[in-house]
Amino acid sequence: MTRPRNATASVPQHRPLGGGSPLRRAWWRSDEGATTAEFAIVTMAAVGFAGLLVVILQSDQVRAILEGLVQRALGAAG
Repeated sequence: MTRPRNATASVPQHRPLGGGSPLRRAWWRSDEGATTAEFAIVTMAAVGFAGLLVVILQSDQVRAILEGLVQRALGAAG
């Protein structure tokens, strides 16, 4: 690749692997933004799961089970 005489720096262009046909370039561009969408979906799933855990852990039955587990652990250690 030749560099123009008046260029001060060469910026590498991101190109799809395997060539630069118009169809391949269109496919490459169509995938841009997918990472952001996937991140948003995973974040929403994590928030939903955290909310579900909060609801489950606030129930009296689960709290009693956890307290009994901690009491047995502390009793065995001390």
